[in-house]
Amino acid sequence: MPISITLIGGPTALIEIDGFRLLTDPTFDAPGAYQLPHVKLEKTIGPALTADAIGPVDAVLLSHDQHSDNLDNSGREFLKHAKRVLTTEAGARRLGGHAEGLAPWATSHVKDRDGNSLTITATPARHGPAGIEPLSGDVIGFVVSSNRKDTSAVYISGDTTWFDGVAEVARRFKCRVVLPFAGAAQTRGPFHLTMDTNDTIETARAFPDAVIVPLHTEGWAHFRQDGEDLRKTFDVLGFGTRLRLLEPGVPTVVEAP
Repeated sequence: MPISITLIGGPTALIEIDGFRLLTDPTFDAPGAYQLPHVKLEKTIGPALTADAIGPVDAVLLSHDQHSDNLDNSGREFLKHAKRVLTTEAGARRLGGHAEGLAPWATSHVKDRDGNSLTITATPARHGPAGIEPLSGDVIGFVVSSNRKDTSAVYISGDTTWFDGVAEVARRFKCRVVLPFAGAAQTRGPFHLTMDTNDTIETARAFPDAVIVPLHTEGWAHFRQDGEDLRKTFDVLGFGTRLRLLEPGVPTVVEAP
């Protein structure tokens, strides 16, 4: 079955699969400066769609809750009305309410009245180089698998760089649609907190049968690379036909190659 993805902005995308509607890291605030405990972030582009325009979703897949470029004030309000919120164990404790915490490789299920179901598996993520964990906090990604055999599995990396955990996801799951959080985010220090072009290429190599649909490449000043950087890199290395750049606000049917 085809999968539709609508880029809202930054890491936020609406994924429609088998009649289910999933939203990644909700960010709906307007452009402006956002002060975190140790750094100030500048949002340069507003969301392509408002939270009201998106409407209800079956689950929010929240990679982590502590950074405003992945969960802002409007996003926190959105969580209050979502049916399900899946996030890190530490994030669930902080958020409270109906947030559900998942450790890497733990699973949860979303079902409808017709017997269709999705299995959502939390995956390892590392928000920067080795040793960054005390600063960046816990992060997870997600694999979404359907009980329908004709629907491709989807991997959403969350805020991570390429590391052994991502490679292990590729070994365990045959995903045909992969959404890496790219953009080479850089806030403190000369290192990236999310995938750069090299990391994204490594991810494409690890998932050889997947179409690559990057998120988290625009909208914030601390993103050092964008979709066009990915396009040039993929073209030079012969991966260009597998890259799908989304137009913000436009539902796009994504089919595996």
